[in-house]
Amino acid sequence: MTNLWFPLCLLVVSNCFMTLAWYGHLKFLHHAPVWQAILFGWLIALLEYAFMVPANRFLNEQGWSLGQMKITQEVITLLVFVPFMLWLFKQPFKLDYLWAGLCLLGAVFFVFRSQIMSA
Repeated sequence: MTNLWFPLCLLVVSNCFMTLAWYGHLKFLHHAPVWQAILFGWLIALLEYAFMVPANRFLNEQGWSLGQMKITQEVITLLVFVPFMLWLFKQPFKLDYLWAGLCLLGAVFFVFRSQIMSA
């Protein structure tokens, strides 16, 4: 389990950059031309990839399937995005975000079910 902390931390950092690349221009460049927003996003996305690629390679070497990696990524995305949305964009929290998170936890269970049941 300790071997998993490193790639999971890489995924969290990657998601911070991804969220900023996808949505940061709405906060910081909302009056800028769209080409500047695209350039802003692509430059930040380069940093995202610098963390995402090694994380996925590590998890793949640990025997994770693509489905397991993707579902884990989605859970981390929600864990990063909701605080980003609440703090930076001052969006109200909705109980629906909690329900969405519970659905993702169900997805985690199903993609890891064979490992959970055999442990």
